[in-house]
Amino acid sequence: MAKPATRKVVREDPVSRAFGDRVRILREQANLTLEQFSKQSGVSRAMLSKVERGEKSPTIGVARRIALALETSFSTLMGDDDAPRRAFAVVRKDQRQIFRDSKTGFERFLLSPVMAGMAVEVVLHHLPPKTSTGKLPAYPQGTSKHVLATHGRVTVRTKDTETVLDEGDSLYFEVDVEHWFENRTARRCEYYLVISVPPSYGRRSDGKA
Repeated sequence: MAKPATRKVVREDPVSRAFGDRVRILREQANLTLEQFSKQSGVSRAMLSKVERGEKSPTIGVARRIALALETSFSTLMGDDDAPRRAFAVVRKDQRQIFRDSKTGFERFLLSPVMAGMAVEVVLHHLPPKTSTGKLPAYPQGTSKHVLATHGRVTVRTKDTETVLDEGDSLYFEVDVEHWFENRTARRCEYYLVISVPPSYGRRSDGKA
């Protein structure tokens, strides 16, 4: 007697579900089909469909491509930018917006408040031994990153450059080129990023963030 077919159960991750819902909403607001979205982002239609359904947690590189295609910042895509603007905003440690790559263990912590149109973001990266963030797409012209290594050693790479930062070293570079971060050592590395973006970045052409 043939055994009944078993149905594969996909466990839903609340973070992936929330991220996927936000991607879908922003795509629909932009009047983009999945096919158009795929062409603009350079991410396959199948991957985008899984991300929107919350079945797939994207790498930071894929998430950045999605954000660029939606004309928004990565942090805005990850969080809630509907909170009213305040001249004074506190981000408690347990309230940090966190992105985790389940495959590599890479972690990204947003330390600044999530507000659409902000010109500066402060971010903390934890990169496990022998891992990389993967290639990150170029930001809009005029965007820069300040990097401060606080634990271990991190290598900052572009197609044409390679810079090794030890604890206490810092680097400034313009990120209108593909770039990535590597930890080639046997211990975890940690570094802070201050990302300065053009004033118009993170706001859609129709005025929506």
